[in-house]
Amino acid sequence: MGKPEVSAPILLLGSQGQLGWQLQRDLAPLGPVLALDRRTCDLADLDRLRTVVREQRPRLIVNAAAYTAVDQAEKEPELARRINAEAVGLLAEEAKALDALLVHYSTDYVFDGSKAAPYVESDATAPLGVYGRTKREGEEAMLAVGGRGLIFRTSWVFGARGKNFVKTILRLASERGSLKVVADQVGSPTPAAMIATVTGMVLAQLDGGRAQQGCELYHLAAANPVSWNGFARAIVATAEQTPGFALKLGPAAIAPIPSSEYPLPAPRPLNSRLDCRKLEDRFGLTMPDWQPYLSRMMQLLALKAQNGY
Repeated sequence: MGKPEVSAPILLLGSQGQLGWQLQRDLAPLGPVLALDRRTCDLADLDRLRTVVREQRPRLIVNAAAYTAVDQAEKEPELARRINAEAVGLLAEEAKALDALLVHYSTDYVFDGSKAAPYVESDATAPLGVYGRTKREGEEAMLAVGGRGLIFRTSWVFGARGKNFVKTILRLASERGSLKVVADQVGSPTPAAMIATVTGMVLAQLDGGRAQQGCELYHLAAANPVSWNGFARAIVATAEQTPGFALKLGPAAIAPIPSSEYPLPAPRPLNSRLDCRKLEDRFGLTMPDWQPYLSRMMQLLALKAQNGY
């Protein structure tokens, strides 16, 4: 198929998700961005996906789309596998044919959480559920193709756009006088805005991706891991300090419970901590704390509520 033209666009998939929305801003300095959402390019439609890549001939593909409904994936393993694994393998093949760079995002759920220390990139994977297995299959498919790529494993993503844990806790805190949240699962809440910023910084150092050779896997997560219970308490505490939220409970009313008291269709890893030193050392970065991003998110949500949008 030959190499893409110099003026070829950056193809961003999943542009309306919480990460894709942020990436539109951070990819813009690198060149023209063709941002496609599920309505214009659904990763479940492999033929459409292949056609889009061949028609656009991008020099850089950033895949922010994924099947992320962890529990629903247990009921829809074929769909989860098509989006999280088969589509990624297809993108890797098409990118290689164009000598384009493929940027893809994976998850802490590729691990079983049994390790005592934070996970490094070379640790053995052992997903506990369909979501984690299909995300790992996507990684493997991309690595097997052997083209140019970057895989960023991240964890507990949150942002002002889309559905996430922060918004769920805010809703429950406005409806109930007490909550129970698991305290034995530990990981790093990672802002979508931070992931997008780091992606842009890495690509800028790599001359817009042109300097990347081979496929590299990096862990990308915020500093200062916390339990889900600790995160929930921080969410409520931050909301209390932000004008515009009507809450029925405070942080102390969020009781810690073990995972065994909150069974879900898909088991979660108890340890989701990711060691990001490989990424930090390679690109001279320091992963920031998630709390300032949480404060900013609260301000944005309060502003949206105030203005009715």
